[in-house]
Amino acid sequence: MSSPKPDALALKAHSPDALREQFRSRGFPAYRADQVLEWLYRHEIDDPEQMTNLPADLRAELAGSWSLRALELVQAQRSVDGTRKLALRAADGAIIESVLIPEERRLTLCISTQVGCPLECSFCATGALGFTRNLSAAEIIDQVCRAREHVDQGESITNLVFMGMGEPLLNLPNLLEAIRTLIHPKGFAMAPRRVTVSTVGVLPQLRPLLEVGPINLAVSLHATTDEVRDVLVPLNRKFPLAELLGSLREEELITARRPVFFEYTLIEGVNDSLEDARRLPELLRGIPSKLNVIPMNPHSDSPYRAPRREAIDRFTAEIHAAGMRVTLRRNRGQDIDAACGQLARRGLDQAADGSGRCRDEATRDGPGRRGEA
Repeated sequence: MSSPKPDALALKAHSPDALREQFRSRGFPAYRADQVLEWLYRHEIDDPEQMTNLPADLRAELAGSWSLRALELVQAQRSVDGTRKLALRAADGAIIESVLIPEERRLTLCISTQVGCPLECSFCATGALGFTRNLSAAEIIDQVCRAREHVDQGESITNLVFMGMGEPLLNLPNLLEAIRTLIHPKGFAMAPRRVTVSTVGVLPQLRPLLEVGPINLAVSLHATTDEVRDVLVPLNRKFPLAELLGSLREEELITARRPVFFEYTLIEGVNDSLEDARRLPELLRGIPSKLNVIPMNPHSDSPYRAPRREAIDRFTAEIHAAGMRVTLRRNRGQDIDAACGQLARRGLDQAADGSGRCRDEATRDGPGRRGEA
């Protein structure tokens, strides 16, 4: 890739409305920004020379001064269950991961917002990497662009979840600008209800996130007591359970039509007791919500493991008996370290040749990529 350019000159760093203003300030009609956006997001073209309805002077400026591509594919891995993990390299050499998760009637892309993560949640492999930097809005958006190049024939991305590397609300300005592009009619035109942002609970940033549009909010809970959550999610020491849940209970933008999705990673001997199951419905009382239970995905940086299936079933049955809606999430992509909490860029030293090209022959030459028979 070319050397990094300032975010102001990265086309994908700007939401459609912001890009129109950028074009006006540079002497180009605002409608030219709309034409560029159509090439980028509808036709999936990021080469200015192929944007045939633009005047030559604008194509020359785009090619010489602007950055139209923020990420390049380093490696693509496919799980036995069809999950695909993409390792992507930024212009400064930083590598992040995104995950495509196929289901019966949907294809979900799990997006990263940071290089590493500063929160050090004790069950999460990404936290063990430490924190390097925030991703730009262009790097967030380009994960969607690169993933669209890697869908199978007949597939299209239907849902986006910000549940990859990093804490999204610690990168709020870039996150919000990316969401504006994702849901804008001249951007990706995603329905807001198909976009979900997950947070461990950075309370001052919750209201700005909810105000960007009627997207979904997911909160990583993982414990029913402060004693346990302080260990699993160290940010709990700053925003303890009572403060977090109290804020959600009082938030007027959270309604029965727009509930919170609580995520609860179930860890053997840590948070999987029947007492925990009985506390959960009481803790969440008064908050329009749905609960997703996710058995722990093991990795080498954590001593934790998932409970046995019978313990998982007892836990969820106890919650269900209390009248609360609970969903047990299937683990996807474990064999390629693509499951929740496993993103840690494993195996890339052997897979990348330093040029950003993929060396995974089975993935590179496999069937179903865009443009192939």
